[in-house]
Amino acid sequence: MTHDPVPSPFNLAAYVLGRASQLPDKTALSIIGAGGVDVWSYARLERAIRGAATGLLAMGLTAGDRVLLRLGNTPDFPIAFLACLAVDLVPVPTSAQLTVFEITAMSQDIAPKAIIAGDGITLPDHPAPVIETATLRGFYGREPAAFVLSDPDRVGYIIFTSGTSGKPRGVVHAHRAIWARRMMTDGWTGLTPNDRILHAGAFNWTYTLGTGLMDPWTIGATALIPAAGTPIADIPSLLREHHATIFAAAPGVYRQILKCELPQLPYLRHGLSAGEKLPDTTRTAWESATGTPIFEAYGMSECSTFISGSPTTPAEAGTLGQPQKGRRVTLMQDGDPMASDGQIAVHCSDPGLMLGYFNAPADTAARFDDDWFLTGDMGHRTESGAIAYAGRVDDMMNAGGYRVSPIEVETALTLHPAIDDAAAVEVQVKSDASVIAVFYTSAGVIDQDELAAHAATHLARYKCPRLFIHADTLPRGANNKLLRRALRTQWETDHGQA
Repeated sequence: MTHDPVPSPFNLAAYVLGRASQLPDKTALSIIGAGGVDVWSYARLERAIRGAATGLLAMGLTAGDRVLLRLGNTPDFPIAFLACLAVDLVPVPTSAQLTVFEITAMSQDIAPKAIIAGDGITLPDHPAPVIETATLRGFYGREPAAFVLSDPDRVGYIIFTSGTSGKPRGVVHAHRAIWARRMMTDGWTGLTPNDRILHAGAFNWTYTLGTGLMDPWTIGATALIPAAGTPIADIPSLLREHHATIFAAAPGVYRQILKCELPQLPYLRHGLSAGEKLPDTTRTAWESATGTPIFEAYGMSECSTFISGSPTTPAEAGTLGQPQKGRRVTLMQDGDPMASDGQIAVHCSDPGLMLGYFNAPADTAARFDDDWFLTGDMGHRTESGAIAYAGRVDDMMNAGGYRVSPIEVETALTLHPAIDDAAAVEVQVKSDASVIAVFYTSAGVIDQDELAAHAATHLARYKCPRLFIHADTLPRGANNKLLRRALRTQWETDHGQA
């Protein structure tokens, strides 16, 4: 099954706000927390976005100019993002947690023509003029700009992703990228116009921007976002008080919420998870505590999510789920796109697939094999057509000639009641020998023999770690994925094997 063609001419922001004229008084966004509720109707939201677009053009910006977004956890972030897209400016959202060093390097790469900045957010050492939020908000009441409708394949926005070399890369997406989210609605979220979806992430996280904001706005639903500074312990009561029907968060948030006393959640239908692999123990605990399932999605910055479980097609146990209807997804092994085991790949015709890496044609070309984009993740196809995740290509471990997935080892170790988190890596212990090691976090150091016995009860012998290393924290990238390579490099450096 192929997807419907993207309409042409097209504009991402116009598509997201397509229901605003029909639902002017309906709540598009509620910012909720102990301090009260800030309600944005569809009319107020559209007015702010199109007014901001007018203001940005009045600043002298022109189509194609890149605009760096340095905004915190406020509605200014999605408003600025969509305002840029409305008039063919190219927004570049970035994490508010980046240091001056990091954001300066990114700015040197993309050369923004302007920077929209919130209070207290680090700014790059760059000559582009800064538009403060007070100025941006002053634009909201201006005459609404007309949406620029043009080729859906033109550049829309740029987001940064962690590169395998350690240097973040700009991922260039077209306006058409939003069209692919239609397939996520049926294949993952199950969103309807009557839903009230609460996303626990900050505004300036792309997972929140897509799943928590643009998806509900596109179909005329209501987005609920906790106010900045809201403790995770308060989220269960917010779910209940604001009649949330869908909850979206990263696995780590689910784990933290499960440490709290959960109230009855009579309105909640299901949860959504993305950003990293959801542990089976977390899924089971949530379902037991709330009586509602969690549907997980697999994706990446270059193509958002495209494999998932959904209310109509729950994921087969031990798998990521099925490729969403309309997506062409395969497993690539030595050039064979019909393998049952191999690298997960997405066809180039997918509307959600990136245009390429910014100013990096060689890096872009390296990710493609003929008509397929290579994700860098390994998978296995089951008889039902579901895909099980087997880890990163460069994270796969070797034990006596057997390929071992770090995910499998980590899943087994986190079944130990005292372990909070784990990362499995292959480390070199001699010039000619390497072993599987597990770095773990817990309240204290756990006896090595106890961990070895635990592993032996859950894993084949060749998969069992030889080293168990207690760590205060495990390194994670901006998208919350484990940085296993960093752990391996640091350990080998400390032990004279680097």
